[in-house]
Order: sequence, then structure tokens, then C-alpha cells
Amino acid sequence: MPIDRDKALTAEPSVREIHWTTRDVLLYHLSLGATAPHLTYEKHLGVLPAFALVAGGGISSGEAAPPSFHLPGIDIDLRSVLHAGQGLRVHRPLPASGTATLASRVADVWDKGKAALIVLESTASDTDGAPLWTSTMRIWARGEGGFGGEPGPEEDWTAPDRPADTVLTSATTPQQALWYRLNGDLNPLHADPEFARAAGFDRPILHGLASYGLLCEALVTGLLDGDVRRLTGLAVRFAGPVVPGETLETSVWHDGATEDGERLLKLHTGCPERDGAPVLTHATATVTA
Repeated sequence: MPIDRDKALTAEPSVREIHWTTRDVLLYHLSLGATAPHLTYEKHLGVLPAFALVAGGGISSGEAAPPSFHLPGIDIDLRSVLHAGQGLRVHRPLPASGTATLASRVADVWDKGKAALIVLESTASDTDGAPLWTSTMRIWARGEGGFGGEPGPEEDWTAPDRPADTVLTSATTPQQALWYRLNGDLNPLHADPEFARAAGFDRPILHGLASYGLLCEALVTGLLDGDVRRLTGLAVRFAGPVVPGETLETSVWHDGATEDGERLLKLHTGCPERDGAPVLTHATATVTA
């Protein structure tokens, strides 16, 4: 069905309660290949900020719902959907187990001609109403454009004109997508070769959020002395697929400070096995001193 932008933007937020356990956090960290004790042992467990994006969706204690994409004013074929970008802002360190209220809404829908760009915003708060995190997901829906909307603003992002201050390397394994899907994303694009071919890929690819999580872990472990509390924000565009088993190489530039006094980082992630083909672009992170 055609996209109804007005209906999508005026719909009431979807609100639900989510729960997660220490086991969910440990599984998430292990699905990213984390090995540091503070990420893999419950006695001194710190929670990677990126866990917020899978909190409440794990399947370790039950069967997850089949993947779908049905929102007010938006009903599109799952095979047309690609995760185009992800942003996250954590308002305080995440607990290793907890309950939160998650409110989700369509924040915008842009008409890109041959595709639609759907922006989903989710906010989480704890049982006392205090904010935990805000996430923004950008969904690229191929073949769903042409509904008469605006194309949306262009983002101004350029890397500093100098060599990177730091380069971080994240290895993946051939099984990475199979492990990562246990966090709750059972999209067959990441496990079923036939489905992947129908979607235009030679083989199953890694989840975009897995690449995002790998970057988050690399920043915390390789740049922030393992302190998960120091990474307060991370935003990326997903520029290209990753085949499980490939490597992610991230260039990091220190780029001043934000108005809140946090350090601003600019990031670019490529795949060295494919001559540096871009994977995560237009990426920024905010960290505390």
C-alpha cells in the first residue's frame, strides 16, 4: 500500500514495557565477540550503550515474534527494507538488568524518489520516569518512494583534513550473524541464503546493528579504557553490507567539544578485505573526559 505520511506522523506513540536481565547483556556482548572481563563476567559487568537497541528483544527465554514492518500509515514488504542509519543518546549508564517503558513513533518520512526514508524515534524511561536513552533509526525502503513528500535535509559531514588520530580494528567471524540474531532480530536476511539472494545479496549479511555494536565495543575497549560510562552518544549511516568473517577498520578523529563539554569524535569504518569499502559513514560519537 502507498505510504500515508500524515497518518504516520500524527499517530499516537506505541508504548510498551520492556525487561532485560544480566543474561541478556552477557549474550549481547558475546554476540559481538567481546572478551574483556568487565563485559563478559557478571561480577563486574558494565553494559555497552548499544545494548539499549536490543534491550527487551532477546529470545533466550522464549520465541521472538516473526519479523515484520507495519506502522500506522506504513505497510511495506520486509524485503524492501534496509537499515540506513542509527543514532543513540544514553542519558545515564544502563543497568545490567531492569524494566523500562519504551515509547516509539514515526518522527519523519522522506520521499527519496525510488525509495522512502523512514525515521523512527524511541525513548526509554525507568520505572520512576527518569530517561534512560533516546534512539533514532533510519529505515531505507526501496521502491516505496514517489508518494509526494519532501526529500529531507542533507547532512553536512566531512572528515578532518589530516590522518586519523586512532585506527580501531574489529574482526568478525563467519558465525557472527547467527550469534547476533539471538538478540531478537530474526530477519532471514542474516541467515537464509535464498532470502538474501531474493533481497539482492550473494549471501546472508551481518546485521547493521551488529556493525554498530562492534564499533561501540571498539570505542569503549580501544579508546575509553573499557569504561562504558564514557560513551554517551553514537550515530552512523550504514553505507555498505558486511559479510560475516570480514573485518571492520575504523578511523577516529578528535573534533573538538560539544556545547555540553563532551568530546566530539568523527568516525569512518571501512572493510580492508574490500579495499576499504565504506561500511559506516557520517559517523559521530560523544564521550566524556
